[in-house]
Amino acid sequence: MDQSAYLSVNLLWALLFLTAIVLAWILNTVSAPGNWVMVALASLYWWLMPAESPCAIGGWILTVLVGLAIIGEIVEFGTSALGTRHAGGSRRGAWLSILGSLVGSIAGVFIGIPVPVIGSLLAALLFAGCGAMLGAYLGERWDGKSNRDAWRVGWASFCARLIGSLAKLLTGMVMIAVAVVAMLI
Repeated sequence: MDQSAYLSVNLLWALLFLTAIVLAWILNTVSAPGNWVMVALASLYWWLMPAESPCAIGGWILTVLVGLAIIGEIVEFGTSALGTRHAGGSRRGAWLSILGSLVGSIAGVFIGIPVPVIGSLLAALLFAGCGAMLGAYLGERWDGKSNRDAWRVGWASFCARLIGSLAKLLTGMVMIAVAVVAMLI
């Protein structure tokens, strides 16, 4: 294969990889493990792309991507629980806020907002926050708190969950940027 054809094939694989990781990033909006899908795709790309290719990524990039994916997961799931605890919520409320956010996220994908593609993504984010709020509320009521205190804790969990989801999306964007820079240098 001549040099021009070799570079064209490598460029094609690089563009396919970038398209795939952007699509994986979108999975983050529905609380799916999009960052981990990006890590899996980067591992596959690293394994298949010849090391001498100008578009290749190194093993150290995979390590950075794994670290970022871990940070994204910790932030996403930890924020609703931390928001619940920070607002004076119980451990039960914190755990139920995490469970509620997972259930809400899945429900949001299927219920959606009547706007193509973006509606389902927004619904998943909002329903995850609502699920965290309802979970925290129920946990606090179960723990014997007043209705007003339980809603205050639930609202804190809602806000924290949205912040966590946005932080995970931002982490995924950083992962994409790291992959792009690694392919360019």
